[in-house]
This record gives sequence, C-alpha cells and structure tokens, in this order.
Amino acid sequence: MTLIYVFASYLALGALAGTVAGLFGIGGGLIIVPVLIFSFALQGVSPEVAAHVAVGTSLATIVFTSISSIRSHNARGAVRWELFRPMTVGIVVGAVLGAWSASLMSGQTLKLVIGVFAILVALKMITGANPKPGRDVPGGAGLTAAGGGIGWASAIFGIGGGTITVPYLSWCNVRMQEAVATSAACGLPIAIAGALGNMWTGWGHANLPEYSLGFIYLPALLGIILTSVPFAKVGAALAHRLDAIVLKRTFAIILIIVGLRFLLS
Repeated sequence: MTLIYVFASYLALGALAGTVAGLFGIGGGLIIVPVLIFSFALQGVSPEVAAHVAVGTSLATIVFTSISSIRSHNARGAVRWELFRPMTVGIVVGAVLGAWSASLMSGQTLKLVIGVFAILVALKMITGANPKPGRDVPGGAGLTAAGGGIGWASAIFGIGGGTITVPYLSWCNVRMQEAVATSAACGLPIAIAGALGNMWTGWGHANLPEYSLGFIYLPALLGIILTSVPFAKVGAALAHRLDAIVLKRTFAIILIIVGLRFLLS
C-alpha cells in the first residue's frame, strides 16, 4: 500500500469516527482502535505492535478532538470544574500507568482485552444499562482515586474515558448534561497523558512502522484529526433525523462482531 493510499484511508477513518461520535455521543476511540488494527494488518505492521500503535494513535487523536468538545460544553456552563480538577490528578497518573501496563502485554493479549471491552460496551448500548444515582459526589481523595482508575483503563483501551466517566458521575448524582460535559473535559488529560505514555513506552521499538513516534503512527494521526472534527457535526445533525434506537443497536452489533473477531483470531 502506498503512503498516499494509506493516508486517504485514514482521512476516511477520521470521517467515520467523527460521524459515529456525533451520532451516538461516544468517543471515536471505540471505532478508531479496531479499524486501525485491521488497517495495520493490511499494511504488514508487526502483529506484536499493531494493537499498541492503534491505542497510542487513538489517544493522540483525542487530544485534538476533545478541545472542540470542551469549548462547546464550557460555553453552555455545563462543565463541573470543581470535579474535573481532583479527577485530573488521578487521571494523569492512571493514564501513564495504563500506557505502561499495555506495553507489558503482548499484541495478542491487548487485542483480547480490547475485544472484551468492545463486547461489554455493545451489551450496555443494547440493554441501556446505566447505574442509578446511588451516592453523593465523594471528596477530593475519592475523585482522585476514581480518576486514576478511569485514566488507567482509558489508556489501555485507547478511549477518552466517556464510556466509564459518564456512568460514574451519574452514579454520583451528577446531572446527565453535566456528567457528559465534565467527562468531555476529562478526556483531554486522559489523551495527553496516555499519548505521551505511549510515545515513551514505544520509543525505539524494533517493529514500529515508519513515521512513528513511539506507539503513535503519524500518518494515521494527521488523517484522522483532519476529518473527525468536521464530521462529528455531520453525525450530530444526522442524530436528529434518524432512529436513535435502531442506530445504536446496529452499531452495538458491529462492536460485538469486532470483539468476537479479536477474541477468535
């Protein structure tokens, strides 16, 4: 595959990820990571690093896409900054540890972990299962600890953390609009710490594809960020015209197929 053809495919992936994020209100990492893994296989990237590079690259794209989301939510006054600050302390530490944890896994093990996560997210989308508000917002230490767990898991899966952060904040009796907005803000430190962690843990790896900075593949990063942000607006517009339930169930089925593909490969 020539570099031009590969770059064009990443522009298309960015458009797809942005549209999906706008349609379903979920981070593009859920689609970017699996598609990148398949794409890297076609490029001949070593299977030992393909999943790691997919995760690292996904986190790097979220650095750019989350900024637009934060500005939008903050303009509406929905971000709970008093929750964001203590959570960020844990998020940064957790995301670096998550990148380190992922680097210790073999490529196949990381694919299995991502496959299981994709299936669990799909089942949550199909059932609509969400924790009911059952407790008050914890103090600073509790929020820092929660941020640590969220950052750790997000860095392993290559996501911005919304799939985990929103249910957690809702469980803590945070209003849904504020939970979504605060989760979007938390996505930035997750992405920055996770991306830097993946650059560090992957630096100098013998099997990296050309044009990589550690576990971040620059052609994919550039292609995805060029199209994901504008197409997120397209997805948001489509969400108001199409049947949301049918769309979510369709996407969930796709996630299950992807997850099973990783588990059975």
